Amino acid sequence: MAAASPEFDHGRDLDIVVYGATGFTGRLTIEYLAKHAPPGLTLGIGGRDAAKLEEIREHLYAGGRDVRVVVARSDDAASLRAMAARTRVVITTVGPYIRYGEPLVEACIAEGADYLDITGEPVFVDRILSVYGERAARAGVRVVSCCGFDSIPHDLGVYYTMRELQPKGRVSVEGFVQAGGGISGGTWHSAIGIMARLREDRAKARVSLAATNGRAVRGIKGRPHTEPEVGGWVLPFPSIDPAIVLRSARALDLYGPDFSYGHYVRVGSLPKAIGLGLSVGAVAALAQVEATRELLLRYKKPGEGPSEEVRRRGFFRVTFVSKTDDERMLSRVSGGEPGYTETSKMLAECALALVLDRARLPASAGVVTPAVAFGEVLVERLQAAGIRFEVVRRTKER
Repeated sequence: MAAASPEFDHGRDLDIVVYGATGFTGRLTIEYLAKHAPPGLTLGIGGRDAAKLEEIREHLYAGGRDVRVVVARSDDAASLRAMAARTRVVITTVGPYIRYGEPLVEACIAEGADYLDITGEPVFVDRILSVYGERAARAGVRVVSCCGFDSIPHDLGVYYTMRELQPKGRVSVEGFVQAGGGISGGTWHSAIGIMARLREDRAKARVSLAATNGRAVRGIKGRPHTEPEVGGWVLPFPSIDPAIVLRSARALDLYGPDFSYGHYVRVGSLPKAIGLGLSVGAVAALAQVEATRELLLRYKKPGEGPSEEVRRRGFFRVTFVSKTDDERMLSRVSGGEPGYTETSKMLAECALALVLDRARLPASAGVVTPAVAFGEVLVERLQAAGIRFEVVRRTKER
C-alpha cells in the first residue's frame, strides 16, 4: 500500500482519531484499527471521559499498539477544533448525530480534516449536505456520512452492480436486505429519535440534486410482495439507504442515462410481515409522545451492545435484482453481524483508505456518499477484509 499522501499537513501528529471510543461501536472500531492499521500509522481515541479513554489506551498498549488520548466534548467547539487540527481523519461514533454531530463537522471543515460517521439519520444527513456541502468542497475536505451498515453494503453494492452491468440505457435495481444480529443502546436511541421526528421530516422537502449530464435518476415506490429471489415476503424499507444510493447515482455517470432504485427488507412469511409492520408502527406512534418516548429510551442505555456470541452468529445479505432492456442480473453483498462487527470494519476501512490510498481515490471533495468518496478502492478493501461482493447470476432477456 502507498504511504500517507503528501496532500496532508504533516504538522499533524495523528492519522486517525476515533471520537466516541468509549462507546460500543467506537471501541470496536479502534480495536479493529489497532489490529489492522500499519505500525507506522498513528491512532488517537477521543471523547469526554479522560479516565475511560486511558483505560482503553492501556488495554490497546498491552496488546502491542500505542494510541494517544484526545479529550474533546460535543458542547465545546474549541476542543473539537483542537482535535480536528491534530489529525488527518476524524471518525465519530457519537450519536444521535442530529444532537451531537454538527459541531464536529464544522470543526473538521475549519481545520481541514476528513470526517466519517455511521449515522442513519436522514435529517442530519440532509442538513449537513445543505449547510456544509459547498463549504467542505471549497476546503477540499471529504465529509462522508453513512459509513457503516447504513449505507455501505447498499451504496457500494449498487456501485459494484453498475460497474459489472455498464448500462447504456434504462436500468432498474431493487435491493433486498436480510440481516440478523443485535442492537446497541446508541442505535436504539438514534432510532427512537428518528421516529420522534417522522411528522416533522415528512413535512420537509429533501435536498434535491440534479443528475450529471442530464441523466434521469429516480426512486421506485415499493409495495409489499413476495420475491422469489430472496424466498419470501418483502416490505418497503424506509431507511436512509435509498437516498444515499440515489445521491451516488446522480453524481456518477457509471449508473447510466436512466436509473431507478427500490429498497426492501425480507421478512419471510406474511404473518411476520404483518407483525413487523404493526410493531414498527406502534413504536413510531409511542415515540411521538414525550412521556412514552422517555420510557422507550430507558429500554437500552447508550454504550450497551450485543454480546460477542450474538455478534458471532449475526449475518447480512443484500441482494440486488437489476434489469435493463435486454439483461437481468442478480448480485449480492454479504458478511457477518452487520450493526457492530461489520459496521466497525467498514468505518475503519474507510479511514484507512483516506490515509493509505488517497492517491487512488476518486477526485471528490465536499459532503459526498461512500460510493462517490471511495469507489473501487473501498470495494477492494472490503473484499480483502472478508465482505463478499459477487455476481450470482446474469441472463439475457428475450
